Amino acid sequence: MNIFVAKLSPSTSGDDLHTLFSDYGEVISAKVIMDRDTGQSKRYGFVEMKNDEEGYKAISELNDCEFEKSRIIVKKSDPKPSGGGGHDFKRRSNYDRGDRDRGGRPQRY
Repeated sequence: MNIFVAKLSPSTSGDDLHTLFSDYGEVISAKVIMDRDTGQSKRYGFVEMKNDEEGYKAISELNDCEFEKSRIIVKKSDPKPSGGGGHDFKRRSNYDRGDRDRGGRPQRY
């Protein structure tokens, strides 16, 4: 089960999440999302638990609790769509460019 965790403390690490959720069952992975440019935490992350029942118990008991001086939000996360970067757009042909000129640039009106 994939679990979304938000409003984390800026100092919370993936290891901290792993420890917190392991009290409820087997944790496959735990990750805090970091900003590429600044290296700072974006203050949210994801936990993957092996067992759905344990995951739902963790969600129920940890949502809106205080963890590392921050009141966190915990809820079920849908898995990432497979394929091209998470977007569900159809590939466009060269003839389906809409408002683009032949060079692929947007036209100005």
